[in-house]
Amino acid sequence: MRIRSLFRTFALVAAVGLGAPLAASAPAGAAPHAAASKRVVVYYQTQFNGGTYVSPRAMTDNNTGVTDVVVGAIHLNGDGSVALNDDSPDNARFDQMWSDLSAMQAKGVRVEGMVGGAAQGSFQRLDSDFGTYYPKLKNVITTHHLDGVDLDVEESMSLGGVERLIDQLHTDFGTGFTVTLAPVATALNGGGNLSGFSYDALYRDRASSISWFNTQFYCGWGSLSGTSGYDGIIQHGVVPASKVVAGTLTNAANCGSGYVPMDTLTATVSSLAAKYADFGGVAGWEYFNSDPGGTAAPWQWAARMSAAMG
Repeated sequence: MRIRSLFRTFALVAAVGLGAPLAASAPAGAAPHAAASKRVVVYYQTQFNGGTYVSPRAMTDNNTGVTDVVVGAIHLNGDGSVALNDDSPDNARFDQMWSDLSAMQAKGVRVEGMVGGAAQGSFQRLDSDFGTYYPKLKNVITTHHLDGVDLDVEESMSLGGVERLIDQLHTDFGTGFTVTLAPVATALNGGGNLSGFSYDALYRDRASSISWFNTQFYCGWGSLSGTSGYDGIIQHGVVPASKVVAGTLTNAANCGSGYVPMDTLTATVSSLAAKYADFGGVAGWEYFNSDPGGTAAPWQWAARMSAAMG
């Protein structure tokens, strides 16, 4: 939903400078935890465009090389309900979506659920009342056979709280369960972030439990107009290239700033793939209107990114 992107523009002004039992089997379709690098990750939050369902299956039907689809956004509400955007994840309007995602899983694509984003409260509730709210998240993962979760922490959360969440996810779903986070780019080079905790400290504590970071190089937090922003994270010396996925906008309308034209973006991605043998890959926000195909053929973005990485 575009509110998430608009929030990032606001947050740039407001937030710069912030600083067991045996594991159960992973859900159906779960992939190895330490997935290969050069991923093509696509965020899928606008499932209905003007009331018309937007299927993600064209990405596999056209052999784009997409590796991960992140469906969002999951919210844990104060009234005890759980929402996927504005409706229950179990609402019949999502039946076709879950079926399409399952078909993509059968072709080897991982499907993660994005938790949080612009809407406040989910992580504060997990932080302060874990026993009440974590089972609700666990139920969504189990019911809809998610291969992992993407923790988009855009509100204050304690380091202990996010580590407890990561630990419990692996306890319940096994080491093969994908756990990613979506920090702004500055968070991985010692700068400001939206989450409250230090990502350097988190990575030092839980490196083996974090699959990768879908890092936001847009909305004022970084840029992929060249390689310098990504290089700065690697030079910071905490998170390796294999776990830094370069997140970018797929359409200029998806945020107030930070869109990189396709020719420039492909040049940057090609350079990064050549410079870092273990380059983590690229993530696009978001699917439904991705250029160059736009709403008519949004799958083309994933295909262009796959080709750019060779």
